[in-house]
Amino acid sequence: MPITAVDDPGDPRLVELTGLTDAEARAAMEDEHGCFVAEGLLTLEAALRSAYPVRSVLVAERRLARVRQLLADEGAGDVDVFVGPQPLLEGVTGFRIHRGVVASVGRLALPDPEALVAGARRVLVIEAVNDHENLGALFRNAAAFGVDAVLLDPRCADPLYRRSVRVSLGHVLHVPWTRTTALADALPALSGTGITTLALTPWGEVTVHEVVRRRSGGDRLAWVVGAEGPGLDQATLDAADERVRIPIREGVDSLNVATAAAVALAIGWR
Repeated sequence: MPITAVDDPGDPRLVELTGLTDAEARAAMEDEHGCFVAEGLLTLEAALRSAYPVRSVLVAERRLARVRQLLADEGAGDVDVFVGPQPLLEGVTGFRIHRGVVASVGRLALPDPEALVAGARRVLVIEAVNDHENLGALFRNAAAFGVDAVLLDPRCADPLYRRSVRVSLGHVLHVPWTRTTALADALPALSGTGITTLALTPWGEVTVHEVVRRRSGGDRLAWVVGAEGPGLDQATLDAADERVRIPIREGVDSLNVATAAAVALAIGWR
């Protein structure tokens, strides 16, 4: 594998890894270059084992041997590796990068929503979640509880943003996902394919336990969650087949969106 020592944070070969703390600038950069950033060894390993192409790796000198071995083990000998001292990595990325490894990874075309859910038994539908850590946690939960497909509405944040990928432990690179239309339109389309859509809301008419008890193991379910604070849009609630609540103690407003999804998916796990 080509290993190149670098000493200039402005080296043009590192352009896809620069300024990682400026979310707006990163979005423009990643859109232009068709890439995203994987941070840390675990995330790099997840990327190497996914369909996403790893383009280049920037690594601190102290991590080079481990990264070289990982690339060799995964048969990624053609990936460009740039190595430098810790201060250089911080000059490139714009923050103290404790993990000592960042990689540029190519994006893939998003699949058609209808094709993605064809045959799916467990679906997670997400509306307007723009917190990157919550989004990453949702994908980690989806992987843990066997979700076959994740659908994001147009207002959701980018699940391939660096923080989302890291919080998901790289699972966002393996759980099938795509974007769909506004959920007021998308949910009836899901119902038309035989998938029951269940909107999670503190004001649900039935509990998750009641829903699961009356359904067979072969039922196809889509759990629908929304951003913290506003929750799901009224039009989305109206479009769902059922409104479902998680019983919690009186006086507690609600659960974190990732926690709520985990509870529902765990209770519905079969």
